[in-house]
Amino acid sequence: MNNADATEVFKPLQADDPPVVGGYRLAARLGAGGMGRVYLSHTQGGRPVAIKVVRPELADDPDFRRRFRREVTAARRVRGAYTAELIDADVDGVPPWLATVYVPGPSLAEVVARRGPLPVPAVLWLMAGVAEALQAIHDAGVVHRDLKPSNVLLAADGPRVIDFGIALASDVTSHTATGATIGTPSFMAPEQASGGEITAATDIFALGQTAAFAALGEPLYGDGPAVSVLYRIVNSEPDLSLLPEQLRPLLTRCLAADPEERATPAEVVRWCRQRLGGEADAGGGPAVWREIAGPEVKVPPPVPDPTPAYTLPMATWPQPAGHQPAPLQPGWPQPPQPQPMGPEERRARRRRIALITAAAVAAGGLLLTGLTWTVLETADRLRHRSAASPSTSGPEASARSSASSSPTAGTDDEALGTSRPSSTAPKPPPAEPYPAQFLDRENSLDIKEGATRKDRKGDIRFGCKLTGCELESDTSVMALLFDKPGATLDSCRSALTHTDDHRIELAAAASGSEICVKHPSGDIALLVIETKSTALPEAGFVMADLTVWRAP
Repeated sequence: MNNADATEVFKPLQADDPPVVGGYRLAARLGAGGMGRVYLSHTQGGRPVAIKVVRPELADDPDFRRRFRREVTAARRVRGAYTAELIDADVDGVPPWLATVYVPGPSLAEVVARRGPLPVPAVLWLMAGVAEALQAIHDAGVVHRDLKPSNVLLAADGPRVIDFGIALASDVTSHTATGATIGTPSFMAPEQASGGEITAATDIFALGQTAAFAALGEPLYGDGPAVSVLYRIVNSEPDLSLLPEQLRPLLTRCLAADPEERATPAEVVRWCRQRLGGEADAGGGPAVWREIAGPEVKVPPPVPDPTPAYTLPMATWPQPAGHQPAPLQPGWPQPPQPQPMGPEERRARRRRIALITAAAVAAGGLLLTGLTWTVLETADRLRHRSAASPSTSGPEASARSSASSSPTAGTDDEALGTSRPSSTAPKPPPAEPYPAQFLDRENSLDIKEGATRKDRKGDIRFGCKLTGCELESDTSVMALLFDKPGATLDSCRSALTHTDDHRIELAAAASGSEICVKHPSGDIALLVIETKSTALPEAGFVMADLTVWRAP
């Protein structure tokens, strides 16, 4: 893939696409799936993320929302080198959404469609990487249930398993609330297609089908109506005769009808490494993926926040009756045409003109009075100086000299209503940045130190209760801002003037939200939320950038 393919990967937003989701400003559309649309966005630090927005008809289903909440909670537990981690979500949003790390690379389905079947070494590297991802997923108590070529992205350093949107927490239940099957027919396991019990072995069957697709260039059980494909999966043995001979033993284990007979992820990784031999020990995987996936497509930059342009209106002069302005050059923007005013607008305009005229006359009178007073005072001073002897000295002369040079109520500056700027005006304190502060239920944030403590004795703590998660403080007051991003010292001072809140509920905050904090010492701090995780309270956390303006 080259930079010319960027238009195929990153599609422009359409009229029905939202510009912002959960505080994330959308940059492009990445695609769509059964659950919703996927968009490109960025964190506040500029890291690309994929935002999946749930379809409205699903979001309106209470059963789906309950499953979605449970599944997001489960997906947060998944951590692995070959997975695209879930970093943020809002299951109660309108609509619900989730954000994962963006993987710069095409899907396995796209690569096979473009270049055909993959060579055996690439399939072995693929199976090893995906099996390692499944191991991390299963260790977190999650079953993916929809592993397929379009959910495997090929990055420059190896495959990534994505889309935990319909993953299932295996410690809750093995069926959906309605009993319906969920997944993609061509890549289902027999027990999944027949509505049976779903376990980690179900994902192994899908891994075998995905690897077979990579080696053959087409689904192992063929195409056609979903009912026909599912019938073949449930009632027939797969035909492996067209697969490369080196892959058949492992795929036979993965595609066993009995889940108990299937290989485990660890066995798959070990088998693939043995067949790769010295290439595996030498770390030859990245070279394979660079050849298969091609160069990375350049990711579009973050979308800046819209900034309104404040411009003064152009002055217009009265024109003779019937005057027509000269036309502008072709392509130039046309000026707005004046609209006729109604009777009320005309009366209001006449009142404004009268007030402005009266104010201007009054100001002119005050200015003339001030100038006249200054001229008379200056003449009086000259007469006193003329009457005084040139050799006059002593206290009286000194008093006059001091009076003439001291800024008193009778000076020219005050007579004209002006004042001279003070050279000793206090300067605003510099902003001290403390990026990437991580808060969880075990630590706290110290404003004076600009760092987290390993205990709960700091100024700001993260905590969760039955009503939700929050930031709290025993000492400092806080205010959550709802204006456009870009808070300053002045805007924080203004927001903190009339608040005595010591708690901020995080349900109202999202990535990019700004929280102003006033410390008892007088220090003003700004917290900008980078990432929050509150779906699973016992494992919840907040990561935020801290800026502090120290009190003088």
